[in-house]
Amino acid sequence: MDRESTKDVDPTDTDHREIGQGLLEADMGPSSALAHLYRGEIHRMQFWRERLDQTTYWAIVVMSAILTWSFSSRTNPHYVVLLGAAAVTAFLVIEARRYRGYDIWRGRVRTLQKNVFAYGLDPSAGLEDPGWRETLSQDYRRPTIKITTEEAIAHRLRRIYMILYTIILGAWVTRVTAFASRPWPESAAVGEIPGLAVTAVVAACYLLAVVVTVRPRTWEAEDELHEAEIGQHR
Repeated sequence: MDRESTKDVDPTDTDHREIGQGLLEADMGPSSALAHLYRGEIHRMQFWRERLDQTTYWAIVVMSAILTWSFSSRTNPHYVVLLGAAAVTAFLVIEARRYRGYDIWRGRVRTLQKNVFAYGLDPSAGLEDPGWRETLSQDYRRPTIKITTEEAIAHRLRRIYMILYTIILGAWVTRVTAFASRPWPESAAVGEIPGLAVTAVVAACYLLAVVVTVRPRTWEAEDELHEAEIGQHR
């Protein structure tokens, strides 16, 4: 294309804006630069995914070590299990922050998949988001967090941490009942804090985690399979 013909191209023309058009045709709409961009976003998404997995791994290791030590002897204090719950909570907060970062790269990848590759494979279905180019451009100009901390915590609770809290709660209840030398609620006391007060705090914290996990919400996280569609698109 010569210089003069380039000037005649209207940048708002649909054929030029929908770069996914002709993906598998001879003209190959997306350029090699776009392919490298997509590959780069996949790499960044994978890197943050691995960071999430590492946090989960260490939460499980710490929890397992504390529970093993707590049940190794009847003389070991039960509140060590609660310290394990506090450590798991710290990992949950760290992982929620990392998940908010992961959602940025995941969102960019899904934008390209839905509006470039999916459109190229089947143009008859139309574009998922007609204004995706402006949205993606703005996100590259000024990246922003897309989801709240509470939603990120809820997501990680649903995936793994609610299971960990349930295991810790069951271990603590077993520790202050079957493995205690005194009857409950005396066995649940921590120093001068009565057992009933400790039990109430433990129950309240667990119920709070349950509420955050199951509370109905509109998910802003990008396409994280919140609704199962088993057997679809096969």
